Amino acid sequence: MIATAIIAVALPVYALNETNRMANTQEKLLAESIEHGQVIFAENCVVCHGKDGQGIGAYPGLDNEGVRSMDYDTIFKVVDRGRYDTAMAAWGVNEGGVLNDMQIDQLIAMIQHGNWVETAHTVDRLGLGPPTVISIEISEDILAELASLPHGEVFTSTLPVYAANCIGCHGAQGEGTAIAPALNDDIPRSQNTDEDLNRIMTNGVPGTLMAGWNQALTEQEIVGLTGLIRYWDEIPTGLLPQPELPLVASTNAEVIAAGQKLYSVACSNCHGRDGQGTRMAPALNVQSFLAETNDLAMKAIISQGVPDTRMPAWGGRLTDAELNSLISFIRAWEPDAPAVAEPARGGPPGRRGGGFSSGQSQEGQDGAWSWLRRLLGW
Repeated sequence: MIATAIIAVALPVYALNETNRMANTQEKLLAESIEHGQVIFAENCVVCHGKDGQGIGAYPGLDNEGVRSMDYDTIFKVVDRGRYDTAMAAWGVNEGGVLNDMQIDQLIAMIQHGNWVETAHTVDRLGLGPPTVISIEISEDILAELASLPHGEVFTSTLPVYAANCIGCHGAQGEGTAIAPALNDDIPRSQNTDEDLNRIMTNGVPGTLMAGWNQALTEQEIVGLTGLIRYWDEIPTGLLPQPELPLVASTNAEVIAAGQKLYSVACSNCHGRDGQGTRMAPALNVQSFLAETNDLAMKAIISQGVPDTRMPAWGGRLTDAELNSLISFIRAWEPDAPAVAEPARGGPPGRRGGGFSSGQSQEGQDGAWSWLRRLLGW
């Protein structure tokens, strides 16, 4: 009877403690998943969604109740399979990505239950912050001058939107850059209707850096940008200030050498050992590319990749210092860059256009490829 009484008392106590133990264990596991998810986000997602989940440019933010309240299966499918005809690639290993199911689970735990301030600190600690977005502020004097033009209402309401989101690719005067076409000439106006321009800005252009802006801009703002393109020839040349571009490329020999190592491992197999291009990717060591592509544009291409092409996004795999060193190495070609590239045929590592020079040892090649596999999470 005494033993029975002890069991009768002990069982409820054990059950209560077990419930608390399981709750504490689940809380600990969730905290660990969130911590791992922050690192996964920093390495793979920060370039598009921002280190604090607020989104960058046309890429949507994740720090909102709409995303947090989505059911698990929906978020998993988006991360695993991507979204068709958008910049959102498939990240699941079964779909050609680099994340396994556990890693996607950890990422979802961070998105739904994590703290974005802590995530931003993790991104900074790892040195994987996204590149600076180029923008300018339009002064009141310029806005007043724009207001006096025939379509001044369109300009005053829309140019601040353009200055904050578009000048990095299309230029302050709409003159275009190496990564985006000009908007201030007759070509976009004569070859596209207003509906065409709206569709391009809303949905983006596959195979280019032009993403769909429907997640970041309102329908009214997109209509306003269409009007800006339509009437751009009314804006006086040189009225808008040029943005100050931060220095990226360095002439330091050690920085260039570090960039050369990165290039030989991560880039040469597609772009060629000497940057002359292959059938897989265009030339980088050529006057036209180096003269027309500023450092930040180059950084945007490397960081964000180019959707629907072989060019992946490296922004989550390389730190800001590594990106700068890679650009420094590519920029060092400029003084002697040929006017016309001679693309290599490609081939396995050790041949022209392959991943390494023919003089590298097999041990060095194996070590470099091992480093690259770790870098990519393979």
